[in-house]
Formats: sequence, structure tokens, C-alpha cells
Amino acid sequence: KEDLDVKIQGNYLEISGTRESDAPEGYKTHKTERGIGFFSRSFTLPSDVDATKVEAILKNGLLYLILPKHEAAKPKKISIG
Repeated sequence: KEDLDVKIQGNYLEISGTRESDAPEGYKTHKTERGIGFFSRSFTLPSDVDATKVEAILKNGLLYLILPKHEAAKPKKISIG
């Protein structure tokens, strides 16, 4: 959680952080599946995402992002009179 950073600027989302080695002290690794060090991923969000209400939740090692739409972008049912 402390190693992750989530930023939104306009419709641009950036997730960055650092990944540490999980090998115990004194052990050497011959092959690693995921690289260690700094990483960064960026995405362009749809224009109807409300950036002020975005939530990020880290649960069981997975990062969940909740990207709600603006109220104006949601469909509205119109009753027939």
C-alpha cells in the first residue's frame, strides 16, 4: 500500500510504485517472474468518468479502482405521460 501511487489528472490515470524482492535474507534467486524496482502504467479514461469520485482499494494484493460515471452520462428513464 505504501509502495503504490495512483494519480488522476483530467482523463489520464497513472499507477506507479516500487516492487521489492520477496526472497528471504541470504538467499539468491536464479530466475524471477516479475521484475523488481520502479514501475509505471498509464491509461486514458473515458470522458464520462467523474474524477472527483474515483476510489482505490487494495485487497489481498489486488488493486481495485472504482471509476463512477458523471450523473449526466448515466441513462435516465423518462416516463410517458
